[in-house]
Amino acid sequence: MGRPRKISDDELMAACGRAIGRYGPGFTLAQVAAEAGIAVGTVSGRFGSKHGLLLAMMTEAAAGVEERMRAAAARHRDPTDAILAAVLVTAEGVADPRTTTNHLAQLGIDMSDPALRDGLGELRAKVREVLRSLLASAAFAGAPPPARAARVIAALAHGAQLDWALAPTGKLTDRLRADVRAVLSSWHQVSAQPSLSPAHHQRVVDLEEWPRDRRERP
Repeated sequence: MGRPRKISDDELMAACGRAIGRYGPGFTLAQVAAEAGIAVGTVSGRFGSKHGLLLAMMTEAAAGVEERMRAAAARHRDPTDAILAAVLVTAEGVADPRTTTNHLAQLGIDMSDPALRDGLGELRAKVREVLRSLLASAAFAGAPPPARAARVIAALAHGAQLDWALAPTGKLTDRLRADVRAVLSSWHQVSAQPSLSPAHHQRVVDLEEWPRDRRERP
């Protein structure tokens, strides 16, 4: 009789990710074990239950996403390229629209479970924090405050994955690069435009606050 195969928690969680992609939220621990090539008792003994395994995956994802995003960004000197690299980390493993649909279905389950929803919230908060720091360093003149800009980019990246899963034309990474770059470029290009003087800006604000009937008088 062969010796039981030794397997790490990371390998088991990766097998769970593959099982979710293959079977959707209805996956079983037996299917995870089959993906990992081990006995189902090893999976249940390590994590206790399917819910315990999902919690471990969420915790691991939240713990590692910041380091991976910052490492990806650090490889680029241009701030736009650095932000793009960080955003692409959030789409790692999303390449097949068929498996992406199943992962999105699991996301719906995660959001209905208080513990999993809290873990997902922590993960998203860390994504936004990395983007906030990168956008603060970039200091694009036309961008909103860094925290708001980070929410915009994070929401764009998340929404682009959903849209791509529904209409998977081309590669997701190409779509993310194009969409995020379009927003960052618009914020950056404003810095090349002449800025209004404070007095001129105040006159514009005052005009906007006038009643419309007074503005339209000859």
